[in-house]
Amino acid sequence: MRARDIPNLITVGRILLVAPVAWALVAEKYKLALLLFFVAGASDAVDGFLAKRFDWTSRLGALLDPLADKFLLVTCYAVLAWNGLLPFWLLVLVLTRDLLIVGGAVAYNFRIRRLEAEPTLISKLNTLLQILLVLLVIVHQATDWGRAHWIDWLIYAVTVSVIWSGLDYVITWTRRARLNR
Repeated sequence: MRARDIPNLITVGRILLVAPVAWALVAEKYKLALLLFFVAGASDAVDGFLAKRFDWTSRLGALLDPLADKFLLVTCYAVLAWNGLLPFWLLVLVLTRDLLIVGGAVAYNFRIRRLEAEPTLISKLNTLLQILLVLLVIVHQATDWGRAHWIDWLIYAVTVSVIWSGLDYVITWTRRARLNR
């Protein structure tokens, strides 16, 4: 193992944390889920810092890092919807957007040219809002802190950002595909 592999190992560790987070949420052990969610978030920050600071970036890391984030978020959305804490339609919307993006990325990569992942500003906002919603729901369940209307507000904000970012990806990558054929 080389030092430059450390960010990827941390990312793999974050992927391995998905199952314990899911178990904690299913078991309604929200304090544990909150702790594990924070560990996952901290590991994301550490691997990103190391990759950028020491130029330990790799194609594998560029693919694994967003996948680790997506696995964690989608799993949290699925379990929180299962537990009745998030609407099922929101889970379907989030999954549909993610599958649309992944399907488009795979098609672009194999039919047009090698894909270089470039998250857009609205996509970053969407991810931030999705994380905040999961975090607020888990905090509310763990501590009874937070108001339900903030959760409702974030549900609608996530809805708008999911639709907006999904459309943005479709439009942007359709244009690029036409230009690069």
